[in-house]
Amino acid sequence: MVTRAGKAHDTPADKRGPDRETPGETRAGRLILILGDQLSPEISSLRDVGKGDTVLLCEVMEEATYVRHHPKKIAFLFSAMRHFAEELRATGVTVDYVRLDDPENAGSFTGEVQRAVRRFSPDRIIVTEPGEWRVLEAMQGWQRALNLPVEIRDDDRFLCSRAEFRTWAESRKQLRMEFFYRDMRRKTGLLMEGEEPAGGRWNFDAENRKPAKPDLLTPKRKGFAPDAITKDVLALVQARFSLHFGTLDGFDFAVTRKDAESLVDRFIEDHLPLFGDQQDAMLTSDRALSHSLLSFYINAGLLDPLAICRRVEAAYRKGHAPLNAVEGFIRQIIGWREYVRGVYWLKMPDYREGNALGAERPLPDFYWTGETRMACMRQVILETRDHAYAHHIQRLMVTGNFALLAGIKPQEIHQWYLEVYADAYEWVELPNVIGMSQFADGGFLGSKPYAAGGNYINRMSDYCGGCSYDVKKKTGPDACPFNALYWDFLARHEALLKDNRRLGPVYSTWNKMSDGQRKSYRDSAKAFLAEVDALPKTY
Repeated sequence: MVTRAGKAHDTPADKRGPDRETPGETRAGRLILILGDQLSPEISSLRDVGKGDTVLLCEVMEEATYVRHHPKKIAFLFSAMRHFAEELRATGVTVDYVRLDDPENAGSFTGEVQRAVRRFSPDRIIVTEPGEWRVLEAMQGWQRALNLPVEIRDDDRFLCSRAEFRTWAESRKQLRMEFFYRDMRRKTGLLMEGEEPAGGRWNFDAENRKPAKPDLLTPKRKGFAPDAITKDVLALVQARFSLHFGTLDGFDFAVTRKDAESLVDRFIEDHLPLFGDQQDAMLTSDRALSHSLLSFYINAGLLDPLAICRRVEAAYRKGHAPLNAVEGFIRQIIGWREYVRGVYWLKMPDYREGNALGAERPLPDFYWTGETRMACMRQVILETRDHAYAHHIQRLMVTGNFALLAGIKPQEIHQWYLEVYADAYEWVELPNVIGMSQFADGGFLGSKPYAAGGNYINRMSDYCGGCSYDVKKKTGPDACPFNALYWDFLARHEALLKDNRRLGPVYSTWNKMSDGQRKSYRDSAKAFLAEVDALPKTY
């Protein structure tokens, strides 16, 4: 049996100390595998690293191509891994680093662990649990295959362990993030005044939905010129992955802990005070507005999410940032991020196959090319191509909303999100797509489908002003497609959704329309979708 080693999760991550060996202590060597999203010096697998141990990091083709990841994601992770290896070596840790272009590279985690076992003859293998089900399945076969003990430790960079979340979920008839979030607030003490939430409310989301004006000025973002290590990686990625969706042009990611921490400083100082009000807004001239752009570094392990939340809370306590901004940011981290991870491990592996709405339309090619008359879709897709990033409303209410309304197969849009975003890992991306964006789990994760017509996009962005479709027109060939698709979606799924209390007023409006108006909406949607279906399929 594979050994699972857990640690208590009631101690905040920023207060835990390392449990390293006493200098000079020796033992039979162990092989410690660090994955590309585990670049944290205090991760559980490294907590007791000592003399005789070998830490293995490996760039493998299987991980770069099981979906065709954006080149910037691959370059970011490979460069960050190489810098992390140097960070560990500087502390005296023995590191074995296998580059992608090593002639002996086996191409997979399993193959590289087998090679390392032959090289170093360890007495056991230590690893922190991975973020994807398929990788965990592979790890669980290593003990039998290698005839060595394999210890898979809990990833206690998260506040809530898999076991704790399962216990929490089993005690409830219905799961909702809001109640989980409140428990995480109590557990961490973040934004708490004794037993009560700061400001007398748990959630200030209603204050964070203001549109942004095109003349909104936000401080310039900080980027980093590639150093020698990163330049080598960029050349490698360009040579091996140039056919993947996306460009390497303008690569300026932080690839070291120090540089990532400097971005936290800049976010708190320059952007946090402005983050709340317009966090749902979208502007053509400002792709990021006041979003933190820290998810790449948090999810890869370069930044400690709880430590960031404590610094964000301190900014509120000092009067530097308003409560709605601070609460909104903290909710994304200790609420939503922790919650979707819990749902992922609770429901996998079957969760990936969810399709409660029976959506079967193939993903249109314009998700890859950006060649569409819909200005909002074109804007978000091209930003994604260039930056491997779009903020949460662009993902949910533009590309995700269209896929939901058009009946795109959930597994195809899931794979697209996993491929194109540099912060996407299956544990966080899959529940967001299958559960929240596509309602493919039938309402397990979220209480309603996030469906909207063109009016929402027009209200929250400046995209519609440059569109060849008219957002004010409801039907017809020149009308914004989202308008007819919205009502057609509701009509198609009325039997399943009509009793959802949050959709009651919407269905009341639909049922008050004349037969002719309802037919016009459905005919317009049918005609538009026929055009989509007729598009060439080359991707």
